[in-house]
Amino acid sequence: MDKVSIFSLIASRILRSLSAGIIFVILPYLVLVELKYSSLILGFTYTTGTFATAIFGLAVGYLADLYGRKNTLVLASILLPLSALLIFLNHSLIALFVASALGGYSATGAVAGGGIGGIVAPIQNALITELTDNDNRTFYFSLFTFLSGISASIGSLVAGLFNTEQGFLIAMVMGFLSVLVLFPVRAKNIRAKSASLKSKVVIGKFSITGLLNGISVGLITPFLIPFFILVYHTPKSEMSIFTFLSSLIASTLILIAPLLDRKMGFVMSIAITRGIGAFLSIIMPIIRIFPISLGIYLILPAMRILALPIQQRAIAEMVSQDEIGRAMGINQVTRLAASSGSTSLTGYLFSESQIDLPFLASGIIMALNVYMYYKFFGGKNEVNRPSRGSSLLKPNGN
Repeated sequence: MDKVSIFSLIASRILRSLSAGIIFVILPYLVLVELKYSSLILGFTYTTGTFATAIFGLAVGYLADLYGRKNTLVLASILLPLSALLIFLNHSLIALFVASALGGYSATGAVAGGGIGGIVAPIQNALITELTDNDNRTFYFSLFTFLSGISASIGSLVAGLFNTEQGFLIAMVMGFLSVLVLFPVRAKNIRAKSASLKSKVVIGKFSITGLLNGISVGLITPFLIPFFILVYHTPKSEMSIFTFLSSLIASTLILIAPLLDRKMGFVMSIAITRGIGAFLSIIMPIIRIFPISLGIYLILPAMRILALPIQQRAIAEMVSQDEIGRAMGINQVTRLAASSGSTSLTGYLFSESQIDLPFLASGIIMALNVYMYYKFFGGKNEVNRPSRGSSLLKPNGN
């Protein structure tokens, strides 16, 4: 295993996640509190970032498979710090939308899930797949997500200590550093011989489940912080701490993903974790008691992302190696395209004080998503079998 390349990818992911964690917290306060825009404008901002991430993510997935993964990753990684630089210099509405498109301010995942700056996710996952093998892949997907989440948690905590300009300046510096540390990565230069896909049936199934997941996540995840701003008037200094704790819990629990994979397999892991997430989404707006809402906020992101490394392992095992970047990109584009529409809808509903509806709809759609996983993959041993994945502390092959 190329430890230098793995370490470089980890360092880049940590720095990038620090930057994203800062932006995750300060952006809604910039839009809603400082600039005095409505929830609808915030929704359009997230929609712009989500839609741009979907399009750019698909493009870089193809570029990575056809023209090289490392160079594509370096170029794509530059966009996040450029977006932070733009908002640091200009707070106009146009600058806000352009920055959201460049930086992928989708917020469609928990901080731990890397919602902001998600354009690089398909390439990073393709490189992780390239640098690992079947027996330790879930471990490394979990490790990368864990380190990313911890770093983003720290970023969200730091965000409460600075004003908006300072926050975006720090995010910009961290973002550019995340690009520099990528240069030692040594990719194997795996390139597809054709733009056509041999694994299109499998990719199509994952795209359908991704679409449903995207609708569900897009309905509420970008508006979890605004929920506390509008319902409980929670100040930024406190919200940054709650966001830190939420991401810390999600990041830590992600480490049990290899254990879930070994014991339960792909589909059961998805069903249990996302089923709990669906239930929490439904009850959150109904029981408006601050400690209960806060407890749900602390747990919900973990349930959303806990099975993510297992899903990534399943995709990597079922898709040809020279199609990994495109498979991840297509899965992401369907998820984020769906999220962009549902996020706009929630922005409108929040502006009309219809706060309950997005949460209820999100839970129902997530339950449907779980059903589709059973329908597509429930009887397929090659996907649903318990993984031979490595021990959490001592992965095989090291």
